[in-house]
Amino acid sequence: MAKVFERTNGLTDKAFHYCPGCTHGIIHRLVGEVLEELDVLGEAVGVAPVGCSVFAYDYFNCDMHEAAHGRAPAVATGVKRVNPENVVFTYQGDGDLASIGAAEIVHAAARGENITTIFVNNAIYGMTGGQMAPTTLIGQKATTSPYGRDEKLTGKPIKVSEMLSTLDGAKFVERVSVHNAANIRKTKKAIKKAFELQLSGEGFGIVEILSTCPTNWGLTPLESLKWLEENMLPYYPLGNLRTPKEVE
Repeated sequence: MAKVFERTNGLTDKAFHYCPGCTHGIIHRLVGEVLEELDVLGEAVGVAPVGCSVFAYDYFNCDMHEAAHGRAPAVATGVKRVNPENVVFTYQGDGDLASIGAAEIVHAAARGENITTIFVNNAIYGMTGGQMAPTTLIGQKATTSPYGRDEKLTGKPIKVSEMLSTLDGAKFVERVSVHNAANIRKTKKAIKKAFELQLSGEGFGIVEILSTCPTNWGLTPLESLKWLEENMLPYYPLGNLRTPKEVE
């Protein structure tokens, strides 16, 4: 019998630790598939963050490096500059990237570092118990905003992709989602494009992926997918914000 579906060689056999309904697993698989299809697993170096995906080094079947909280772009910069032949990527959540790591991602993009960033935005701090993140929506409840995020106190959520797209060094910026099958396919295309641009030496690329957090949102997995579609998509619209053609 012909096999029509199997585990990608881009991932190890280790079982994920993620909560039921968390879409980190889907995103891991997409990244693994892309690395395998581009035949770069032997050259790939991933940088794991601090956050829900802190154990990414156990899951991706390539060389991995753990970074201090928020410092993944700085670590990736060092790896790529010392070994420019490597395919270097960071895998980061919204707390790691948009809060403590905001300076690192902004300056890596501004310098046009030839690395790829996979940015998972679930609008909340997952690993540490559900605190408000820089991407938490107005009115969204969290352990540190039990009555909902108040714009007067904390400002509006940061639109990271829009911000980075204003920097000349950022060559590829796209926001996608994994809340349904059609968008999962689009997400894989964006991830592949970002890696292809790194291989061609274009410069910095980032793919922001809207993701769910059923546990800290207090919803079932199915309810979370619907909540993302109804609440996150209006504020974080999907689409490409910058490509090399637009910045040449």
